[in-house]
Amino acid sequence: MPRAFLFVLDSFGIGGASDADRFGDAGADTYGHILEACARGEGDRAGLRQGPLNLPHLRALGLDHAAALATGSPRQEEAGLLGFFGAADETSTGKDTPSGHWEIAGLPVTFDWGYFPDTVPSFPETLTHRLIEEAGLPGILGNCHASGTEIIARLGQEHISSGKPICYTSSDSVFQIAAHEEHFGLDRLYALCETARILVDELRIGRVIARPFTGSGPQDFARTANRRDYAVPPHEPTLLDRLKARGSRVFGVGKIADIFAHRGITDISKAAGNMEMFDAALAAMDKAGDGDLVFVNFVDFDSLFGHRRDVAGYAAALEAFDRRLPKAVSRLTPGDMLILTGDHGCDPTWKGTDHTRERVPILGTGPGLRAASVGLRSSFADIGETMAEHLGLEAGPYGESFLQALTHDA
Repeated sequence: MPRAFLFVLDSFGIGGASDADRFGDAGADTYGHILEACARGEGDRAGLRQGPLNLPHLRALGLDHAAALATGSPRQEEAGLLGFFGAADETSTGKDTPSGHWEIAGLPVTFDWGYFPDTVPSFPETLTHRLIEEAGLPGILGNCHASGTEIIARLGQEHISSGKPICYTSSDSVFQIAAHEEHFGLDRLYALCETARILVDELRIGRVIARPFTGSGPQDFARTANRRDYAVPPHEPTLLDRLKARGSRVFGVGKIADIFAHRGITDISKAAGNMEMFDAALAAMDKAGDGDLVFVNFVDFDSLFGHRRDVAGYAAALEAFDRRLPKAVSRLTPGDMLILTGDHGCDPTWKGTDHTRERVPILGTGPGLRAASVGLRSSFADIGETMAEHLGLEAGPYGESFLQALTHDA
């Protein structure tokens, strides 16, 4: 029985979403704009990187061909490619992390999440009152839309002295709580988020996120790897549930388990940073057996570089990932499939600091699979359905497999 490996480069969009204008993102293109910026020298940073974007292994799998599909650019010659490629539109109503990942796993989100308005205060008075009362808090700070690093730098000192947690949101369906690991306590922060999770359910908020940090002042406050996401469980079975029900192992690396509310996950690995995440992914690949899935999220692209509109940092992270990619490919054995994709965009050249509505790449390889185009797919769910067929599951209700296009007798 085959194995499957699914790597999500969080926020690595390739532009061209058919409904981008509805989200105010017409023209957003995470990969394309990083590529152009680096070519102009705008991705240079002393001691970090310089010159044109260097991604030989991703390009060998068809990254530039996928980007051309997504944006309608002139078709490129496919000779010499080492993998299959395509691009996919998102059908889910949001451009957030759970929507993207659930759809990749075969379950589009067709309902509307709840969102908090970009006002001060952002949260309903009844919500803040109940949170303060039920958690025994002296009050809260923030209560607004904000960048996590900015609001911690601005309010961290007051948080330490007052004991009030920092609560904020964004254009995503999130309620985020930042607190100092030592002065407030990590376990206390997690318990507070569990209380908040119950309170925001009636508002259809997708995630409550614990954002712990350390440091003594604005000059050295830093968020830690102890982030935890409290997500709404998927409303129907995903690829992960179907595999677990069959008895297969599902390895969730990074924040995958949190995104799926721990549904359908059998093995969990956490790590700090993309490179440690890659190590954890390789370790999971070594453990995976017949019929198993390894599902990995590389969050730094989004949280450290996309949201912070850091072109040079994003470019350097892509190049670092590309250098490690052969380690994953070398672990593929006959019957294996590796797919790389994104869950939304976060164009670091775009206005604001939020996600951008974009198509995502489909890049893959595996012994015996053809190097071919799988075309422009109408849903991320096609990825999940392809892996389902590859792993011997019956077809699910959403998405269409492109596995037949990859077999030698296609």
